[in-house]
Amino acid sequence: MSLGSPLQRVGLRSGAVQAVSLASVGLSLALWIRAKTVDQDERDNAERLAIFIGLWAPTLWQIGDAIREYE
Repeated sequence: MSLGSPLQRVGLRSGAVQAVSLASVGLSLALWIRAKTVDQDERDNAERLAIFIGLWAPTLWQIGDAIREYE
Protein backbone atom coordinates (compact mmCIF):
# COMPACT_ATOMS: atom_id res chain seq x y z
CA MET A 1 0.00 0.00 0.00
CA SER A 2 1.44 3.33 -0.99
CA LEU A 3 1.22 6.66 0.80
CA GLY A 4 -0.64 8.26 -2.09
CA SER A 5 -3.53 5.82 -2.28
CA PRO A 6 -5.11 6.34 1.18
CA LEU A 7 -4.72 10.10 0.88
CA GLN A 8 -6.18 10.11 -2.61
CA ARG A 9 -9.08 7.93 -1.48
CA VAL A 10 -10.15 10.63 0.95
CA GLY A 11 -9.94 13.20 -1.84
CA LEU A 12 -6.59 14.89 -1.22
CA ARG A 13 -4.75 16.03 -4.34
CA SER A 14 -1.25 17.45 -4.48
CA GLY A 15 -2.32 20.85 -5.75
CA ALA A 16 -4.86 21.28 -2.97
CA VAL A 17 -2.39 20.34 -0.24
CA GLN A 18 0.25 22.68 -1.66
CA ALA A 19 -2.32 25.48 -1.88
CA VAL A 20 -3.10 24.95 1.81
CA SER A 21 0.65 25.11 2.45
CA LEU A 22 0.85 28.52 0.81
CA ALA A 23 -2.28 29.62 2.67
CA SER A 24 -0.61 28.72 5.97
CA VAL A 25 2.24 31.08 5.10
CA GLY A 26 -0.27 33.86 4.41
CA LEU A 27 -2.16 33.12 7.62
CA SER A 28 1.10 33.13 9.56
CA LEU A 29 2.03 36.54 8.15
CA ALA A 30 -1.43 37.92 8.91
CA LEU A 31 -1.27 36.65 12.49
CA TRP A 32 2.24 38.06 12.91
CA ILE A 33 1.07 41.48 11.74
CA ARG A 34 -1.98 41.25 14.00
CA ALA A 35 0.28 40.35 16.93
CA LYS A 36 1.84 43.79 16.65
CA THR A 37 -1.54 45.40 17.35
CA VAL A 38 -2.30 43.64 20.65
CA ASP A 39 -0.96 44.67 24.03
CA GLN A 40 2.31 43.28 25.36
CA ASP A 41 0.65 40.69 27.61
CA GLU A 42 -0.99 38.94 24.65
CA ARG A 43 1.74 39.60 22.09
CA ASP A 44 3.97 36.67 23.07
CA ASN A 45 1.19 34.12 22.60
CA ALA A 46 0.08 35.73 19.34
CA GLU A 47 3.62 35.61 17.94
CA ARG A 48 4.05 31.98 18.99
CA LEU A 49 0.79 31.08 17.24
CA ALA A 50 1.98 32.81 14.06
CA ILE A 51 5.29 30.91 14.16
CA PHE A 52 3.52 27.61 14.86
CA ILE A 53 1.22 28.00 11.87
CA GLY A 54 4.17 29.05 9.70
CA LEU A 55 5.86 25.75 10.53
CA TRP A 56 3.01 23.84 8.88
CA ALA A 57 4.02 25.03 5.40
CA PRO A 58 7.04 22.77 4.76
CA THR A 59 5.26 19.70 6.11
CA LEU A 60 2.19 20.28 3.98
CA TRP A 61 4.33 20.98 0.92
CA GLN A 62 6.17 17.68 1.37
CA ILE A 63 2.88 15.81 1.75
CA GLY A 64 1.75 17.41 -1.51
CA ASP A 65 4.97 16.31 -3.20
CA ALA A 66 4.49 12.75 -1.93
CA ILE A 67 0.93 12.67 -3.28
CA ARG A 68 2.10 14.04 -6.64
CA GLU A 69 4.56 11.14 -7.00
CA TYR A 70 1.61 8.73 -6.91
CA GLU A 71 -0.75 10.71 -9.16
